Parts: sequence; structure tokens; C-alpha cells
Amino acid sequence: MEYWSDGVMSEASLNARMAQLGIRHVGLVETFARSGGPSGISVTVQDSRSQAQNRRLARERLLDAVEHSQKEKRAEEIARREKARRRRSPRPRALKQRILESKRKRSELKRQRTKIEM
Repeated sequence: MEYWSDGVMSEASLNARMAQLGIRHVGLVETFARSGGPSGISVTVQDSRSQAQNRRLARERLLDAVEHSQKEKRAEEIARREKARRRRSPRPRALKQRILESKRKRSELKRQRTKIEM
């Protein structure tokens, strides 16, 4: 990524990054130094007196926010799939035997608690 001397991304880098994230200029809504993307994320910037610089900063921050939300969605999807995979996998044999043994012991204790008929 190319940065200018003031730490702001160059226009070409911003455009390339937007294309990579699938965001088009048509999908952006700009109100003064506020940018909103197609995902409903809104960013407000008033860091400098220059409108052009604030616009670039707003787009850069908007792209960061969109990337962050996409990463979160990906992580949630991976966690959901992993949870389903663990749920479907069978228990190890030793663990299953231990669980059954503890159930047998518990049932024996309960059986001993019943009233004795006289």
C-alpha cells in the first residue's frame, strides 16, 4: 500500500483496496466527511481542515471497518462449523465407558434410597 507523507493512503491504493473488498464508488454515500458503505457501516472524520484529506481518511477507516466485520463474520462461521463438527464426532470409547459407569453408580445409589417395604 502506498502512503503519502501525511500517512494517508494514496488514491490508487484506496481504489485497489475497495475493489478487493468488493466496494464500488457507487455504493458509497458521502456527506461532508462522513462515509457510509453498502454494509450499513458509517464513519465520520473531522481530523483536518481539508475536505479531500478527510474524505480519504473516511474511506480508509471505512475499509478498515468493513474488513474487520468481514473477518468477524468469517470467524463466526468457522466457529459454528467447528462446533457442529465436534458435536457430530463420536465420543472416545474410554470416555463413553466412564460415563456409563458413573450412570450405573448413580442409579444404584438411587435404588438404595427407596423405602423398604415391611
